[in-house]
Amino acid sequence: MRIGELSRETGVAIPTIKYYVREGLLPAGRLTSPNQASYDDGHVRRLRLIRGLIDVGGLTVSAVREVLAAVDSPEESVHEVLGAAQHAITPRPATTPEGMEQARRTVAELIRRRGWRIEPDNPAFEKLAVALATFHGIGHGEFEEVLDDYAEACERVAAADLAWVGRNAEVDGLVEGVVVGTVLGDAVLTAMRRLAHVEASARRFEGAAEGAAAEGTGGR
Repeated sequence: MRIGELSRETGVAIPTIKYYVREGLLPAGRLTSPNQASYDDGHVRRLRLIRGLIDVGGLTVSAVREVLAAVDSPEESVHEVLGAAQHAITPRPATTPEGMEQARRTVAELIRRRGWRIEPDNPAFEKLAVALATFHGIGHGEFEEVLDDYAEACERVAAADLAWVGRNAEVDGLVEGVVVGTVLGDAVLTAMRRLAHVEASARRFEGAAEGAAAEGTGGR
């Protein structure tokens, strides 16, 4: 297919496609003449992957480049590629709140308690520490009481993520599936958590309000 067909197939404008090619995110098409190039289904899939990482995953072009470099590194293990992808998609905190040393100790203790094999330079370690220090700074340090509940839930989510990839990806697509699942799975998890909040709130507070109203009217 020509670039116009590729644009119609994916919904991505031609100038944007050319930009992705210049930035090294999308392979160039196969030249069929000095001014014409041919594209195939591989370009369609890669272009949709790029748009998914940017539009749904919220990644910058620079981060997408790093993620795709990890996806395209067959000599590395899936575990190594996942680590590289996490470094690319987890931005370093812009600020460092007070209480970081204590927050880091809390995170390290959580990791030790859960038996997680986490490298100390994992960017998610620092991101979690920043979040906990911020909780403390605004007077909600008791949030740490639910850390193990969060950790247990996240262990189940991570296991489900990797099980899904194993069931639904061919060997060549395994690394891509893990990376994409990490990025887009974050969006799914955030949205689903919001929905679960609404349901939990309705169950906990609306039910209590209805019960109180019934008591106030003597059950009539």
